[in-house]
Amino acid sequence: MEGHYTFRTVTDADFDMLRKWLRTPAVAQWWGDPDHELGLMKRDLADGTVTSLIVAYDGTPFAYAQHYNVDDWPQAHLKHIKPGTRAIDTFVGVPEMLGAGHGAAFLRALAIQLIEDGASGVVIDPDPENARARRAYEKAGFSFVEEVPSENGPAIVMHFVPDDAQSV
Repeated sequence: MEGHYTFRTVTDADFDMLRKWLRTPAVAQWWGDPDHELGLMKRDLADGTVTSLIVAYDGTPFAYAQHYNVDDWPQAHLKHIKPGTRAIDTFVGVPEMLGAGHGAAFLRALAIQLIEDGASGVVIDPDPENARARRAYEKAGFSFVEEVPSENGPAIVMHFVPDDAQSV
């Protein structure tokens, strides 16, 4: 895919845009109550344990991604993951950008960046019913590890496998 993806830290000025994105049907279906999620994003920005990013394509914001150390975030379904691994949560907030390969492209770029920055691995944990997300994650280079119970119901743990990796 041609074009350039950039990542910048979320600021207070982004919350109106994030609220709008969280209210789109494709996001609300998987992320839940927009006001609750926005409150969590504000909390995470304030406490610094989660890195919250706005993703832009050729300078135009269109997606949200957050990442955090699995050993810093108490989620039972990720406790067995290697320390130093970063977990990603993400969504495309602009409906016109869905289905065009942007999700897979920016996730691959982000996962590679996280590994280059020293992460021992990168995981993502979509809902098993979220077929669109799972396809995008597979195209980005994430592979199925296992289906596990989580605090929010079943989740599929997927691990990023760089092209040059022999095994995970």
